[in-house]
Amino acid sequence: MPLGFYIIMASQFFSALADNALLIIAIALLRDMAAPEQFEPLLKLFFTVSYVAMAAFVGAFADSMPKWRVMLIANTIKIGGCLMLFLGAHPLFAYAVIGFGASAYSPAKYGILTEYLPHRLLVVANGWIEGLTVGAIILGTVLGGVLIRPDVTVWLTRLDLPLINGAIQAAVGIVLLFYLIGGIINLYIPDTGVDHKPLKNSPLYLIHDFNHCLKLLWRDKLGQISLAVTTLFWGAGATLQFIVIKWAEHNLGFNLSEASMMQGVVAIGIALGAMMAARMISLRKSLSVIPLGIAMGLVVMVMVGVTHAPIAMGLMVLVGVLAGFFVVPMNALLQHRGHILMGAGHSIAVQNFNENLSILVMTGLYAVLIMSGLSIHTVIVLFGFFVAGTMYLVKLRHEQNQREFDSVTLLEDHSH
Repeated sequence: MPLGFYIIMASQFFSALADNALLIIAIALLRDMAAPEQFEPLLKLFFTVSYVAMAAFVGAFADSMPKWRVMLIANTIKIGGCLMLFLGAHPLFAYAVIGFGASAYSPAKYGILTEYLPHRLLVVANGWIEGLTVGAIILGTVLGGVLIRPDVTVWLTRLDLPLINGAIQAAVGIVLLFYLIGGIINLYIPDTGVDHKPLKNSPLYLIHDFNHCLKLLWRDKLGQISLAVTTLFWGAGATLQFIVIKWAEHNLGFNLSEASMMQGVVAIGIALGAMMAARMISLRKSLSVIPLGIAMGLVVMVMVGVTHAPIAMGLMVLVGVLAGFFVVPMNALLQHRGHILMGAGHSIAVQNFNENLSILVMTGLYAVLIMSGLSIHTVIVLFGFFVAGTMYLVKLRHEQNQREFDSVTLLEDHSH
């Protein structure tokens, strides 16, 4: 891989690391403020709303100038959101600003790879991005958990740093440094020398164009299945982050710092599953992994009966492995179909729109269930049924598609 690729990866890694550490710190801040419980899943809601609202525009924006500049602008917006949190803004609003930056960052970070690397290296590069993103989620979540640990907060307070009052503010300041490092590395990303399309002035044109791409992917026999699976996966994954924290506190007696480590354990499982899938599943066999999604929903329900930490960790790794194993081939298939049907930038925008809409709906529903006073056990069982049931419906739809249309020949037609 050329050097520029590693610079892109490093910049991306620090930015994602900071996003994830900040989520745990923001939850701790909400608890410090004695905010209502349902505010915690709303953090994710405020973060992802930009992805959905801006989906029609960020792809076009990313294509209108050099990608490194788009990444720099987006990272600067994230730094602004982090500063708001540092200066005492409400966590929900500060995190919404960071989400706005992240939504502009996403098409640029994927798009720059298609511009910078030859096609034959794209699958490897995507593997790197997925691996590093999962790594950033694990390390970021763990970093956030460490920064709010009582012993660490005492130490941070004793440092008596200028401008800082309170341990949480010190923690936010440390995360701010990671955003700044990401921004500085960003300046060294090579220009790919690709001509850029000037931004169309009419927002209506962009919305119409995006709408057209959205319909195209949902009507495609292979696109709709892979899109349905990844959409469900991201919504379920985001909700599971909060369910795991609450469950670890309820069933295992963990505090927020320890419970956030449990999320890291799930992410390790996802990384393992993703690596196994990359080795064992070819693009042509990608649809054979759908039953694992049903299995994942059923395994999640076992959480209700688990009260021992070692068993809980084993279960979290298993949930992660199942999730990683079935989402990676689906992602590859989706990118393959999207690239053929409409080009990479547009298809990533469509994918982001659907996945983040799913995160909005599912974390919103979770907040409603918590507000209505349901126990975490009831929520887990409902969640497990929902995932297994939806995946089963996707499986039936795929089998129906296959009867109407031999999808394997479709893949072969296009690969020639």
